[in-house]
Amino acid sequence: MLTFLSLHGGEILVCLVLLLIVGAIVARMVRDRRAGKGGCGCNCGGCPNAGACHPKAPEK
Repeated sequence: MLTFLSLHGGEILVCLVLLLIVGAIVARMVRDRRAGKGGCGCNCGGCPNAGACHPKAPEK
């Protein structure tokens, strides 16, 4: 086991760092989505899917 870790320690470290970065990106996307922010980052004026991204609030 120690031989494996000594041979592949750098690769394991790089994989863990990449996993943390991807996890942070996914967490940020989920947090933004729950806050009601769109995912495209563009102007919705000319977008045909604007109603799907930002639905109108139901009238009372």
